[in-house]
Amino acid sequence: MKDYAFHDPLWLLALLLLPLIIWVRGRRGAPVLVVPFAAAWHRPSLIPTSRWPAALALTGLVLLIVALARPQIVEDKREVKQQGYDLMLAIDLSGSMLAEDYERGGERINRLQAIKPIIQAFISQRTSDRIGLVVFSGRAYTLAPLTFDHEWLARQIERLKIGMIEDGTAIGDGLGVSLTRLEQAKREDGGKRKGAFIVLMTDGANNRGVLTPEQATEIAKSRGLPVYTIGAGRDGLVPMPVFDDAGRRLGTRRVISDLDEGALRTISDATGGKFFRAFDVDTAERAFAAIDQAQKIEFTAKSYLLTTELFHWVAFPGAGLLFLGALFALPPVLPRWNRRSAPVQPARSAGSTINP
Repeated sequence: MKDYAFHDPLWLLALLLLPLIIWVRGRRGAPVLVVPFAAAWHRPSLIPTSRWPAALALTGLVLLIVALARPQIVEDKREVKQQGYDLMLAIDLSGSMLAEDYERGGERINRLQAIKPIIQAFISQRTSDRIGLVVFSGRAYTLAPLTFDHEWLARQIERLKIGMIEDGTAIGDGLGVSLTRLEQAKREDGGKRKGAFIVLMTDGANNRGVLTPEQATEIAKSRGLPVYTIGAGRDGLVPMPVFDDAGRRLGTRRVISDLDEGALRTISDATGGKFFRAFDVDTAERAFAAIDQAQKIEFTAKSYLLTTELFHWVAFPGAGLLFLGALFALPPVLPRWNRRSAPVQPARSAGSTINP
């Protein structure tokens, strides 16, 4: 937002003196000197019988007074106080997420299909958070760094599909990459990462990766980063679709859910987070709703002003007009005449002759 203001507005009070000066000058009588043959001495002024010199000088003086008041364009820049976190979502994309043990509208859907809209709704509700996304399977990758652009992030989540990454479940690597992303956007207090946490969702047990869940947990604990863990899927035998090499579905088979609930509880308990069990769509929604109720941190707002000085736009014209008024008010300079005395001719008498 832009606004116009005077830095030293008290100078404008000097404008009140100008009418007084004009009034006093108008009441002052002009001295008259009677000189014989004055008409022979008269020379016209540069601007005869004109008040332009006074008007120019007065206008220039007004502009100079305004310049002394320092007019400015003031642009107010503010960063509004926000409550929010830096939040990383770590989502499992292993093949077991294809298990169809969720239902929506009476239709069976797999775990990834069930969790996508829940995550998107969770993101849309946390408008003040910077949210990033890490996906993991046999390896872990950053799909989206921390961002306030939640619409773009929702589109990235919509693109998620099983098979993007080589199969496996690298929980430790998924947590480790999330920690790395939060470290790149440090907001520390006493050596602890402030205003940040991780949500890790998986349906299996760690069987791949370089970093073990225990090692990643120790790193998160040392940095004061809570990790909320969500175990997806039902226990026991769950329906798993079967596809041929061309990707055509052949049927369904039953497989045993291998969620390592104990490991997820250990991660959340050690870091100060919480573990949630998402057996179905309703419990998954309640898990994210509970995380959404986490205490928010108020960050210090920054406020600063950008000012553009305008005084020179009135000072220079004012000085110019004042100079012109003074110049036109000067009396004309009388030219100096070089007068030579003419030779005196002797008077001629009648009848006299002049000899050559």
